[in-house]
Amino acid sequence: MDIDCRSLTNCKVARDGRTISLSFLDASGALATLHLPIDQAGGVAMTLPTLIENAMRTRFRDDSLRYAYTLGAWSLEQSRDPGTLMMTLGTADGFKVCFLMSREQADALGRALDTPVALDAVSNVH
Repeated sequence: MDIDCRSLTNCKVARDGRTISLSFLDASGALATLHLPIDQAGGVAMTLPTLIENAMRTRFRDDSLRYAYTLGAWSLEQSRDPGTLMMTLGTADGFKVCFLMSREQADALGRALDTPVALDAVSNVH
């Protein structure tokens, strides 16, 4: 079944925290709701940024395009594992993503951010 989404209307978490629900209006104006188990929702969340970027690059025929969010806030916390930190990046409107990073990755990121040269493309991919 294909459903053309016209607008997202509501998003919520089930009382037991096991699923999320995304409600939207389809192209005909009918209400539809997608219920996803949390592990499947995580998979969708991981897939969407790449799909959005690929759609933009295809639509505008420009491989340099990125779908970028303006950083509104960030935090760095110690995880339960002493060798791992948690970095949360968020937008002003509440979108947040938390990344786990090793101390070595944090050190490399700190050095990259402290570099006074133009940062065309700096990465520390492992």
